Amino acid sequence: MNARWSGVRRLLAVRLDKLGDVLMTTPALAALAESLPDARLTLLASKGGVAAAVHVPAVHDLIAFEAPWVAGFGKGKEAAASARAPQNALEASDAGESHASLGLAEARLVDRLADARFDAAVIFTVCTQSALPAALLCRMAGIPLRLAHCREDPCGLLTDWVRDFDVVADGMRHEVERQLALVASVGCYASDERLRFRVTAAHREACVARLARAGLAALARYFVVHVGASAPARRYPAERFGVAADSVAARHGLTAVFTGDAGEHALVEQARGAMRAQSLSLAGQLDLGELGALLEGAELLIANNTGPVHLAAAVGTPVVDLYALTHPHHTPWQVAARVLSHDVPCRNCLHSICPQGHHACLLGVRPEAVADAARDLLGTVAPAGRRRPPEPALHAPV
Repeated sequence: MNARWSGVRRLLAVRLDKLGDVLMTTPALAALAESLPDARLTLLASKGGVAAAVHVPAVHDLIAFEAPWVAGFGKGKEAAASARAPQNALEASDAGESHASLGLAEARLVDRLADARFDAAVIFTVCTQSALPAALLCRMAGIPLRLAHCREDPCGLLTDWVRDFDVVADGMRHEVERQLALVASVGCYASDERLRFRVTAAHREACVARLARAGLAALARYFVVHVGASAPARRYPAERFGVAADSVAARHGLTAVFTGDAGEHALVEQARGAMRAQSLSLAGQLDLGELGALLEGAELLIANNTGPVHLAAAVGTPVVDLYALTHPHHTPWQVAARVLSHDVPCRNCLHSICPQGHHACLLGVRPEAVADAARDLLGTVAPAGRRRPPEPALHAPV
């Protein structure tokens, strides 16, 4: 343990992007909690991130803040889709604030951080983000130790600077590895590097009740299909999801349970309309804890590259991931998985909307390949509730 960090008692972690990013940071948060057992850990996150962090055992307190320097600021979609920020999370700003009031929101945040008298701050970012806006706010709040990756010289904004050499390219390290390396630089390590997400008995009971009301027989085996994604470039066609799900249901005697946010009913119904087998929809009905319980009890998840993939990994559920080649470093972590894509020269584009307009990295994947990947996973993992140790995620460009 770094001597300057060993006495930290009030610790701030900053992760200001999406739900999935927070889930991929949970091993690093666990490392902080294990290595600094006397510290109280507060997470500063977006509303969507706060919704996930409620279920992370390492986190004691939460502050919700929509940062204008993070992609997606002001859209509010993921927060609404996931859950409202819990009542015990202080909201430093509102997602819908006008740009004219941003200075006031940031000033309120600085005051809140100063009042908490944090000893240290760890700022988590992807390699395409700058940590310096958050570092500046933490310095203004008087936080004496400030750790982050940074590409340029941060001068006095960081006391603990880890040079950022990550670039978006094939073979780059996973997002989880990046954040574990950051906290390791000050001597913090996790004994278990899997993702974390706590599902309570109440969530399980609520999920069972919802499934029963939707028509699933008690103890019936099911798999989950999540057809949505926040970025259009990461959406496999809904009808193809339906064709693949129909094949899986018929071949394995499982019921397909569709999930999504309240705005994705149309996508879900398009997918279900392509099926002959019975299916159920819980779109718009689940809070994040209930979604975690649903995935925990599922035999399999079939989804785009989006938050529920990381949630499934956290609860140990195998994943067929329709993986648009926009980002190479967000694949399912330490869970049995098949990652499907069609190789394209424009891979690793980072775009939310396909700049070529062809979506070939997803459209090149046939529904039959999705069903075959599901068959492979269902043949190598134990039924839900009796998970086998995870196998590496296999990339299967088609």
